[in-house]
Amino acid sequence: MTTQIPFAIDFHVHSEDSYDGHEPVELILEHAADIGLDGVVITDHDEIDESLRAAALAPEYDLIGIPGVEVSTKHGHLLAIGVENRPEPGQAFMDTVQTVRELGGVAIVPHPFQRSRHGVRKRHIADADAIETYNSMVFTGYRNRRARLFANRRDYPQIGASDAHYLPNVGKSYTEVLVTPDTASPTKTDIDGDDLIAAILEGRTQIYGKRTPIRKSAVQYGKGAVRKSAYVFTSRAPLLPTVPASMDR
Repeated sequence: MTTQIPFAIDFHVHSEDSYDGHEPVELILEHAADIGLDGVVITDHDEIDESLRAAALAPEYDLIGIPGVEVSTKHGHLLAIGVENRPEPGQAFMDTVQTVRELGGVAIVPHPFQRSRHGVRKRHIADADAIETYNSMVFTGYRNRRARLFANRRDYPQIGASDAHYLPNVGKSYTEVLVTPDTASPTKTDIDGDDLIAAILEGRTQIYGKRTPIRKSAVQYGKGAVRKSAYVFTSRAPLLPTVPASMDR
């Protein structure tokens, strides 16, 4: 009988290195371990340095380390999971998917079709490695149901994630990935990020969790909108430094 080991992973979390994030990676890792996750992927907006650092620190918290980044493509956001280099933002969606694969990662579509959150429209998703069919930050279940229907019809692997920007939201939703090890008597310490990526591609996932309370989601959206507006204003104003600086590209 083939042994499968379940790993509880939150694949979509933002740190203070995101323009709209707030928490240091050490605190996120400590919290993830405390609530029983096996790993958390820091997917900052177009920034990968803190994710790489988090992946390196993860074993100190008895977590598996997986780097990632949320890339702003020409047609919407894309999660690049398992990459050590950031794909260039602003490229066409499908070109970015190909880049992620060339970098050895998996290309996962987060919060698809949600234009207010830079979700990719259906017509641009010619191919992907997986779809985020449960995002805990949605106000209602409609968008998640639509994403799940899309993934089911096209036979895409599915993941769930918190999309947390604040510590209490980490792990609100997560994915249980069933890994089939090569060793005869495997333990979790025998597994690495490549094993998890292979399991995702084979569709060996189960989604758990619940939606973040609407009040907390609204606060997150509101603060993110303020920071975006501040950037637009300061980036166009002469003699003023852009705020937040992480958006200045």
